[in-house]
Amino acid sequence: MTTTVLPAVRPAHRDSNVLRWLTAYTASMLGDGVYFLALGFAAAKSLPPAEVGMVMATGSVPRAVLMLGGGVIADRFGPRRVVIGSDAVRCVLILSAAAALALTSPGLWLLVAVALLFGVVDALFLPAVGALPPRLVQPDQMMRLQGMRALAMRFGNIAGPPAGGLAMGLGGPSAAFATAGVLFAASVPLLVATRIGPLPAPGGAGDGSARHPDAEARAGAAGAGAGSRAGAAWEELRDGLRHVRRHRLVGPLVLSGAVCELGLAGPLNVGMVLLCQDRGWGSTGYGWIIAAFGAGSAAGALLLTVRGWLPKAGAVQIGTLLVSSTAIGATALAGSPVVAAAVALLAGLVGGVCGGLALALVQSAVDPSYLGRVTAVISLTGFGLAPLSYPVFGAAVAAWGPTPVFLAAAGFACLGALVGLASPAVRAAELSRPAGR
Repeated sequence: MTTTVLPAVRPAHRDSNVLRWLTAYTASMLGDGVYFLALGFAAAKSLPPAEVGMVMATGSVPRAVLMLGGGVIADRFGPRRVVIGSDAVRCVLILSAAAALALTSPGLWLLVAVALLFGVVDALFLPAVGALPPRLVQPDQMMRLQGMRALAMRFGNIAGPPAGGLAMGLGGPSAAFATAGVLFAASVPLLVATRIGPLPAPGGAGDGSARHPDAEARAGAAGAGAGSRAGAAWEELRDGLRHVRRHRLVGPLVLSGAVCELGLAGPLNVGMVLLCQDRGWGSTGYGWIIAAFGAGSAAGALLLTVRGWLPKAGAVQIGTLLVSSTAIGATALAGSPVVAAAVALLAGLVGGVCGGLALALVQSAVDPSYLGRVTAVISLTGFGLAPLSYPVFGAAVAAWGPTPVFLAAAGFACLGALVGLASPAVRAAELSRPAGR
């Protein structure tokens, strides 16, 4: 697995190596979308609703429990190796499930086992794939690459479920699982052919980014036996959490993102359904609102990709977080699904810029040896902690109606902007400017 020096100046969207990785990532995101649809419909085909819910929730448990450990593994063994291994294992797992479903009816324990194992592998995949961008491009291309990555995610979210539905309609659950497995398989050779650069130099002294003085010794202790390996891994995890907490820029950005995620997960993933039911807009209105939000997010990602750089990135990130959070809360004040969709479009557009800037700033500032662990902390909020707010949000809507609960959730999310505003490092943060700009 050769480490090569990346070109000094090459726009990310014209770099064949980056495009190779982006194609692999897109295939993997499509595979995710097909898999989740296949799992849900395979469960619904032969199981009662309560057991369908059990199957769908199973995969989130290992993600929440093991995500931080996945960040340690990504930093210890290298994100490229972990991503390749994860996609290869997902391919084998899902194709094996397809074969099993072709021979027998989907049962509860088969689907639970598949979801559980998939969640375990996801806990390794997510931190590793998030740690790769700084190894693919120079810092002045980070914002553009994050925009391209966000576009790939949106494409996977939009195209994956219809592709899974088509496969399900043509050949049932087995065909849908096989489609997901083939997509994971397609990503593996592309990832193997992707070159990565060496770890970039860590941030300057005094910003909290210098590696803990005994981190190397802790990592080196990993080969001294099973107990020592476990102890070293635990110390590496604690070291990564300390790095996030002490870093003047990364710490506030991670906290700001976590607060925003916890505030907006309920309105976006549960609240829109409840809002449309309450207003009589039905599934059609819900579809338009969610489609508008997705289109806005894609447009925001495209803006970052085309622009490649924005001045005063930290200040823009704070402002866009505030506007996006406010707009999501304002959807509950809309008098029609058309107005709600227009507000959701704005929220998605501004939120897409906010999310891309936040990731670019974090990955440009963090000590590269901590990239996997920092990515794991960020992923844990979205994939592990935020779903815990769903039942609380639903109960609140049942008690007080959608409008006050949407506004309260948006107000909580706006606290994330205040976290950034209170940090001088975030307010003054800038991204590296591409050559020629």
